[in-house]
Amino acid sequence: MQEYRYLLDIALILLMTKAFGLFSRRLRMPSVVGALIAGIVLGPAVLNIVEPSKLIESLSEIGVIVLMFAAGLETSITDLKKAGLKAFIIATLGVLVPLAIGYVVGGFYNVGPDAWLHNLFLGVILTATSVGITVETLKEMGCMSTESGNAILAAAVIDDVLGIICLTLVTGMADSSVNIGVVMFKILLFFVFAVVVGVILHKVFSWWFEHDSCGGLQRYSIVSFAFALIMAFCSEAFFGVADITGSFVAGLILSGTRQCDYVTKRISTLSYMLITPVFFASIGLKLSPITWNAKLIELVIVLCVVAVLTKIVGCGLGAIACKYTPTQAIRIGCGMISRGEVALIVANKGMALGILPEVFVTPVLLCVVFTTVITPILLKIVYKKKPNDADFVQTANC
Repeated sequence: MQEYRYLLDIALILLMTKAFGLFSRRLRMPSVVGALIAGIVLGPAVLNIVEPSKLIESLSEIGVIVLMFAAGLETSITDLKKAGLKAFIIATLGVLVPLAIGYVVGGFYNVGPDAWLHNLFLGVILTATSVGITVETLKEMGCMSTESGNAILAAAVIDDVLGIICLTLVTGMADSSVNIGVVMFKILLFFVFAVVVGVILHKVFSWWFEHDSCGGLQRYSIVSFAFALIMAFCSEAFFGVADITGSFVAGLILSGTRQCDYVTKRISTLSYMLITPVFFASIGLKLSPITWNAKLIELVIVLCVVAVLTKIVGCGLGAIACKYTPTQAIRIGCGMISRGEVALIVANKGMALGILPEVFVTPVLLCVVFTTVITPILLKIVYKKKPNDADFVQTANC
């Protein structure tokens, strides 16, 4: 009986995420908020009906890969190029501000011989950005093709690379086996690889979509999805760059081709039917029962406030410096708040190396859940259309 338990778990996740998603829509909130809460309710923290498993973890990983692939498909390379330098500035400040403030906050709650390294690692966790939640929310609201939406996507990709560099530097201080020079070289190679492969395969896919006369369209979506998975694998396995970055690049390569719209629709169906609900629910499933005390509550509140404000302030200042309007700057900052699975991966690395002390483990996990839930709520608020709104001057609807 137990070996078939995963069938019931997935069914419960699908039903509950849909039910809570509909309830969220009734409250005029994005449905992803309900999906996240569904995971918390089903998981060990509340009802303990569904436990995290390797299958759920794998499906959730595919879920975020598909989300980023779909985001790449719907992104204009021209618009992304325009946001390039601006995105770098936004991402840099969006990393430096959380890193510095996280280190300072850690100093108030953790002291000792190696406390400076532990506290610095807390700052590294706060630099993470998980753009999957933001992408789904912006798609749901029809705002992903806005100027600020493109800036968020571009900045998130750069944020991922900067986060890897920070993680490598800090873990290199604790683990002598980490060669910082090698990691930096591999990151550089990834971008060379992405450009070369992108130029070649964009022409290959364009030619195929234009000249294929065999009839039937299913193979386009199958080959495209397989390509996204291969790019995700290559980026993680060969270059040490997050798999979601590889899948986003795969989407960019296919964007603008003749069958792009068809592939996007089929990928969206796959995402909606199974893997995206599992991805959202899996974050809530990671939350365990907690024994509360005054110090823990204080640290959780401080960490959650810092996590939200440092991204809004850091990315917002970067956006202002790049001549975005104040409204757009706030939107960009809010879009970068969610820490999601990226922060969890970083935290797991810290625990494995012994540089994430026990005092920070539960607050970090709660902070990840909080930022993941609050991001779509804030995006819903800040993306309300205003008169002469720069984001919607050339956008049809939102």
